[in-house]
Amino acid sequence: MAGQDLVEVELVGVRVELPSNTPVVLLRELEGERRSLSIFIGGPEATAIAFALEGVETPRPLTHDLMCNVLGALSIELVSVVITELVDNTYFAELNLQGPDGAQLVSSRPSDAVALAARAGCPIYARTSLVDEVGFIEEVDVESDEDPAVNPDVVVEEFRNFIDNVSPDDFAS
Repeated sequence: MAGQDLVEVELVGVRVELPSNTPVVLLRELEGERRSLSIFIGGPEATAIAFALEGVETPRPLTHDLMCNVLGALSIELVSVVITELVDNTYFAELNLQGPDGAQLVSSRPSDAVALAARAGCPIYARTSLVDEVGFIEEVDVESDEDPAVNPDVVVEEFRNFIDNVSPDDFAS
């Protein structure tokens, strides 16, 4: 799947962007310059991704778990997801599916695509042109041995603070 026009990225985690208290999913190149993509996402998707990263099992399937279950019941595999482009400050993604009828591409919001990939354990890619355009190299605090983006305890604590303090009015336009 990874060709000259795609780079594989890893799901680093979910953060809360301050001062807006907006959840952000952070993806980083596995090789090369290790540039990052920061994508603003909704609260429910942030929760779904955080739960998947932490291995949280819920008594009943949440939406992304349900989608994985439906795909499995239909003998369709989520092969990979690709973050494809950024248009007017909105990211786009595709689900690469393989089933009895062959390969299919399905348009998706990146937050849903990443949540599904986290559950399915499939690779995540980004178009090289997108990473070239908006990717950034994250600055690490030189006085600290840890990069807070990779420390799950820091990410989880930031997200818990976000969940505890968020209200529906925060999402009103």
